[in-house]
Amino acid sequence: MPWGILTGVRPTKIVRRYLEDGLTTEQIKQLLHQKYHISPEKIELILEVALKEQQVLKTNTNNELSIYIGIPFCPSKCIYCSFTSFSVQQKAPKIDAYLRALAVEIKSMQKSINKYKIRTIYIGGGTPTSLNDAQLEFLLDSINTTFDVSKIDEYTVEAGRPETITLNKLKIMKKYNVSRISINPQSMVQSTLDLIGRTHSVDDVYTAFLNAQAVGFDNINMDIIVGLPEENIQHIQYTLDCMDKLSPTNITVHTLAIKTASTLKYDQEKYNLAQSNIIKDMLEYTQDYMKCHEFKPYYLYRQKNILGNFENVGYTKEGYSCIYNIQIIEEVQTILAMGAGGASKFISNNILQRFINVKGVEEYIARIDEMIEKKKLLLE
Repeated sequence: MPWGILTGVRPTKIVRRYLEDGLTTEQIKQLLHQKYHISPEKIELILEVALKEQQVLKTNTNNELSIYIGIPFCPSKCIYCSFTSFSVQQKAPKIDAYLRALAVEIKSMQKSINKYKIRTIYIGGGTPTSLNDAQLEFLLDSINTTFDVSKIDEYTVEAGRPETITLNKLKIMKKYNVSRISINPQSMVQSTLDLIGRTHSVDDVYTAFLNAQAVGFDNINMDIIVGLPEENIQHIQYTLDCMDKLSPTNITVHTLAIKTASTLKYDQEKYNLAQSNIIKDMLEYTQDYMKCHEFKPYYLYRQKNILGNFENVGYTKEGYSCIYNIQIIEEVQTILAMGAGGASKFISNNILQRFINVKGVEEYIARIDEMIEKKKLLLE
């Protein structure tokens, strides 16, 4: 077992605490091996990640927070997905009402967070760019007229699905000071995309990426998943070779997890999934690729039911670590989450309190006032 007896989803937290206690890297290596029986390769990996994270975390101050805003709509549901997301076609009559409720929640938080500096904003989902142009502009205008985004360190839109990322939407995001986006192919093999429920082509990925660069985005993440049905190491090599032509600043390498709420969980016997030894080879190849292309691992987390008991790793070019990703994994900064299913984390005196918004679109609209009041109390 690569991670030994370690069961937590955030192994870098352990290393961070050891570093804060003044232990040397050699002492930490010994503890991780003797206490948790972690493999030497994974020990080296989490040490490298923890040291990279420190570069961001040491700049944190007590009066900072980050903001997450959830858009729970997608063009289709991928077979492995368990996130709060709904078909944009089925929920179309409710989207405007959802955005109006979300705007109320955003604006209601203005006074409550006046004492904080907003360090990052992250719009995720779902697929935020599944909104049409007018809806996307309404959302971003609600944010920008409520918060001073000119002074934040990072403003991300996880655009995600390339078929939803039009040139006009990219221009709208640029207009509202978005500084970082994600364009997530998951694989550059068309047969895989069709199998897992994606509704885009490989060409859509290239088009979205080149358009993003054309309007001035220079910090772009791309996600891939290791262990997708029918894929082997040759498919991973091909995917990374295709992405190399685009030169993203971040690449996030997920290992497929069989999530309880996913279609894959219940139809698993229909799909040919790679064995642990093949997953291991794929991940080792991605690590070698990243080193050769000057990417460094900067955040890491694990999930329940992840294939081979492995991990998810975010890689970055120098100077492009996603600050929000590090904050959400290490849980050392308050995260104010808004929107359906948004999970806020309020941190005060090293005590963490969670508050999760209701997940359903209709229920979110109906109960917005109740959730606002509860969060205001937690921010006091």
